[in-house]
Amino acid sequence: MLKLIRKILAVVFWLGITLLFLDFTGTLAHHIGWMAKVQFLPSVLALNIGVVLLLLFITLLFGRIYCSVICPLGVLQDFFAWIGKWKVFRKNKKAKFANKYSHSKPKTWLRVTVLVLFIVMLVAGFNAGAVLLAPYSSYGRMVATMLQPIYININNVLAQWAEANDSYQFYEVEPRNNPAVLLVVAAVTALILFVLAFRNGRTYCNTICPVGTVLGAMAKLSFFKMRVDEDKCIKCGLCENNCKASCIKVEKDKPVSFDYSRCVTCGNCQTVCSKNVISYRFRPVRATSEGNATSEQSANKADVSRRKFLAITGTAVAAATMNAQEKTTDGGLAVIEDKQVPERKTPITPPGSLSARNLQQHCTACQLCIANCPNHVLRPSQSLDRFMQPEMQYDKGYCRPECTRCSTLCPTGAIRPITKEEKPLIQIGHAVWVKKNCIPLTDEKTCGNCAKHCPVKAIQMVPVDKSMKQDPDTGEWRDADDNRVRERDILMIPVVDTEKCIGCGSCENLCPARPFSAIYVEGHDTHKEV
Repeated sequence: MLKLIRKILAVVFWLGITLLFLDFTGTLAHHIGWMAKVQFLPSVLALNIGVVLLLLFITLLFGRIYCSVICPLGVLQDFFAWIGKWKVFRKNKKAKFANKYSHSKPKTWLRVTVLVLFIVMLVAGFNAGAVLLAPYSSYGRMVATMLQPIYININNVLAQWAEANDSYQFYEVEPRNNPAVLLVVAAVTALILFVLAFRNGRTYCNTICPVGTVLGAMAKLSFFKMRVDEDKCIKCGLCENNCKASCIKVEKDKPVSFDYSRCVTCGNCQTVCSKNVISYRFRPVRATSEGNATSEQSANKADVSRRKFLAITGTAVAAATMNAQEKTTDGGLAVIEDKQVPERKTPITPPGSLSARNLQQHCTACQLCIANCPNHVLRPSQSLDRFMQPEMQYDKGYCRPECTRCSTLCPTGAIRPITKEEKPLIQIGHAVWVKKNCIPLTDEKTCGNCAKHCPVKAIQMVPVDKSMKQDPDTGEWRDADDNRVRERDILMIPVVDTEKCIGCGSCENLCPARPFSAIYVEGHDTHKEV
């Protein structure tokens, strides 16, 4: 029963986190967004003390159930390990149980070294190295980079089929162009995890993962643990051979030993035990003169313990839970050259990130905000100091003032929650006009697209001919000879009020100049309110 409940909860969490990264509509974020915020490392970086204490309390009470239930990377390793136990991969294909695992000594020195190195990299701001070790972020990168494009293409096929049948239940979505380096990092991570889990089960969790090391230290003191009734144990070794954490050691004439710092409370040992001598209980089994009677009483108490476990776990989980973008087109009659991303002196960080430094210190590059950005504005940075962290580009869309999805989803505090009312007041950058690219000057044609679409009216159009004057009362334009001139006949260029501009990028995105816009956004290191 314990293993069944664990599997059900693990599948629920794994599916929830996976769908959170796959969903491009933002529909699921309101319902299951909390699953990302109860991950251990994001909670620590977000200084979410309540969640951190809750996870530590659960670990102190029940052991490392976080690693086998809540952590999506842990569940993925279990799946890889399960594949490794298929009959086709077994040496003895007729055996009921695969003699796949064996006890291994704990690599304490390696675990501590990796943990210390991880903390040093976080404190020093070298996130490029730290994010590669973060379990939740590693899983997020794999899903967002390798699975979401497939998910979007399937959606687009369904959208075409639905349109052909006069249905609009689906709509086409432009696939994201992830950098090749991000795909390589995700693919190499997936390959390493698969090989390790396929061959030896939870090797990554118990030798590399910094979260596993921290929780393992707590789990050694946990109240509920796997216990063995030594009076009945026949030392058959099935528990050792099926422990994917390699933490059980069975020796004749010696008690069965568990390394509780590596045990993830998966229940495999309890399931395969032919004599039912392994139980998940609060106190160890004590040998007495009453023998079997005492064991039966202990088993009854174990059943009560299981019910308490389910009740407390359910309560803990319940407590933890407490667009089409505008484009410049000509109707499809001509090929429009793609926009090129300008070189910015300062990268643009999302509203709510407070500053480039805050984002760099807290972001684990999990790609959740990037995968859920409805306007394709957020992209993974390829700069070494901000490797794979989100930065904003406006060649595919712009940051709409009413959209706050990334701030709602971010589990680490790298992007703080903001409201729709607050967002138009946050200045993340300012627009810069590039004279040599502006269409009124290069083609001598009227434009004004940037001023027309600026949501905060920070751009005004002024005549190229400075002799033109506008009557403040009537709004009419007159030339140097005081003749009335129609506004559509006047060539005008934009002037940016940098105090009002919020850096949303609507002007850059909607500027018809190609390949480089005549106006682009320069980022601010520190955000401010306008």
